Amino acid sequence: MHASICQALADPKRILILYELHEGPKTVSELTEALKVPQPTVSRHLKMLREQRLVNNERDGVSIRYSLADERVISALDTMRAVLLGSLAQQAELAEGVS
Repeated sequence: MHASICQALADPKRILILYELHEGPKTVSELTEALKVPQPTVSRHLKMLREQRLVNNERDGVSIRYSLADERVISALDTMRAVLLGSLAQQAELAEGVS
């Protein structure tokens, strides 16, 4: 299960979708417009995020609105970003020391 969630988070577009949904529920059309990504691509990514229970969907008339299933996923993504930035900063320091 852990590996499956990590795999779902391994795609930059899916991460962008999660950050968009952090701002509030959105339809596929709204996500397509916000991310400048084709609708089939957004739908495919949402399917994977739904399968991993990272997003919820709810019918709103003729549209389906997507939302985060758990806001803590954003905290986890922010933590991973901070770790990555720290690692990159450390590599830059090491590279400067070699020069």
